Amino acid sequence: MARKQRLASALSLMILTIAAQAENFIRVDEDDAAARLQTAVTRYEKDGASVDLIGAIHLADQAYFEQLNVRFKTYDAVLFEMIGGEKFAEAKQPVAEPAPEKQEKDLSGLPKIYDMVAKFLKLTGQSEAIDYTAANFVHADLTLAEFTRMQQERGESLLGFALKAGRDAPEPANAPDPANAPDPAKLLQAMLAGKSNLVKLEIVHTLGQGDDQIAAFAGESVIISDRNQRCLEVMQRELAAGHGNLGIFYGAAHFPDLEKRLLDLGFKRGKQEWLNAWDIPKQEAKPAAAETKDAA
Repeated sequence: MARKQRLASALSLMILTIAAQAENFIRVDEDDAAARLQTAVTRYEKDGASVDLIGAIHLADQAYFEQLNVRFKTYDAVLFEMIGGEKFAEAKQPVAEPAPEKQEKDLSGLPKIYDMVAKFLKLTGQSEAIDYTAANFVHADLTLAEFTRMQQERGESLLGFALKAGRDAPEPANAPDPANAPDPAKLLQAMLAGKSNLVKLEIVHTLGQGDDQIAAFAGESVIISDRNQRCLEVMQRELAAGHGNLGIFYGAAHFPDLEKRLLDLGFKRGKQEWLNAWDIPKQEAKPAAAETKDAA
């Protein structure tokens, strides 16, 4: 039972940290056969250069990451988010005798949480599926030392930020249907039964709902605005180096603010396409309903 409680807590934190997205960049596409959590690839163009905002979620189907890996090879450079990801850039540099590195602890504890949730939901972790050492991958985020220092200066934390976003953000213009909210009893029943698809069906609309909670705090956060600022600094450097076909692989919650910044720089929004991150078949729900009826 303790493990189930830990898993429930992990699911709750995952929802808090990635649910507050904008409907222009993440959505749920649903029919009688399946529910699909989708992320967008949105193009912005200026003076012959193109920049694609490629929405990412940390846990997804293996097929989703395989599709992304194929796409990444088509860009001059892929700018990626990862606090502390500078280690991948350093690994590409030849070193005769690497000096021993001081291992810095992950301050959020999120890797362990995502690993627990991924195993239960039968999903693949982004860090496992994406080759960040690829030649065209460019770190476009804060270093761990920078992030830690800036959060301390602002008095921020990942959990505190998520809770504040959920508590204080304005109501979205297009509020999600209350009927799509997770049913705590069904969610617990699905978890206890080990039914990963049923759990995903319960939470997928929460993850895909189109509100602007995180965007509402973009102007005063290390987690969104300061990291986006660093990303665009790297983008400008790559464009100046003659790389006119760029991909920005960042979490979709960053994109309302990134889009505003790109438009302010004179970019024009172009085509958009959608990729299936979760493809959840619904047939698993029918036997569960039948079992409940028989038990009654």
